[in-house]
Amino acid sequence: MARQLPLPLETRPALARGDFIVAPANETAVHFIDRWPNWPAPIAALHGPQGSGKSHLVEAWSLKSDAQIFRATSLPVAATAPIAIEDVDQAPATEERDRALLALLDGAASGEPRALLLTARKPPTEWQTTIGDLASRLAALLAFPLWAPDDNLLGGLAHKLFADRQLRVSKTSVARILKKLERTPAAIHAFVAEADAKALAERRSMSERLISELLDTRQDA
Repeated sequence: MARQLPLPLETRPALARGDFIVAPANETAVHFIDRWPNWPAPIAALHGPQGSGKSHLVEAWSLKSDAQIFRATSLPVAATAPIAIEDVDQAPATEERDRALLALLDGAASGEPRALLLTARKPPTEWQTTIGDLASRLAALLAFPLWAPDDNLLGGLAHKLFADRQLRVSKTSVARILKKLERTPAAIHAFVAEADAKALAERRSMSERLISELLDTRQDA
């Protein structure tokens, strides 16, 4: 069968609040985000592995609160509106970063910014810092985990990732994917992208047979 080169088309994930997959592992975090602006604390953290939905919830909260979103590598000097800071534990723990973080924490505690939402892969107690006072402040944060590898959450993620690419898959295929793959968001993200590329290259539909072939190839590798 003739093969074609898959075009590098951008896949835009659905990031509205209604597109978020709610499961027992993340429902407390979702409930907290949904309570805006009636949060019990002005500062909170979301943590979980790559692909677990942190950025999705941040985007949903930003739409509700008009929050600005920053990376931890480019922190704002000051802010009055709500802000979110992504991937705190992926930025180098420098004195400059930590003093900026501490200033934002102090500001949020007094109302400027109005709220501060932090995300990371690890819980705040495990974030590296250069300032002892910052470490103690982070350890006291209200923090919500976003991931536990249960079948409902993993299966929902797989269906959503295929749907983001305008693809439908059967429940049987998803069950086999969950059985064969590492039970992490990153593994499911990678497999869906690989299956989409295979279907495009071979000019095939997204079928149970195609998914089985790809899973069998991985198992034999």
